[in-house]
Amino acid sequence: MGQITGVTSGVAPIADVAHVGSARTGGTAGHAGFVDSLKSAIGNVNDAQMEAGRAVDALMTGETQDIHRTMVALQQADVSFQLMMQVRNKLVTAYEEIQRMQI
Repeated sequence: MGQITGVTSGVAPIADVAHVGSARTGGTAGHAGFVDSLKSAIGNVNDAQMEAGRAVDALMTGETQDIHRTMVALQQADVSFQLMMQVRNKLVTAYEEIQRMQI
């Protein structure tokens, strides 16, 4: 199988799980680490969306004829967006559960 090069240049992993877990050293330090991880993940999804947009633009203007690279970039953007939405849904569910807790 051949190696695809240049496709994942704008896509980075969402977050290192060990990094998120190690941020629980204190109240605000853990919060800051979690918020930074979320911001980084959203930024990565945005980068994937932008890369897909550039690939489509390049294909439409005739700069490239590489439809495979364009389709891979679109799929990466779609999968990363779907993952972000699932994480958001889990966070909303957890927040709603916390709101229903009896004190």
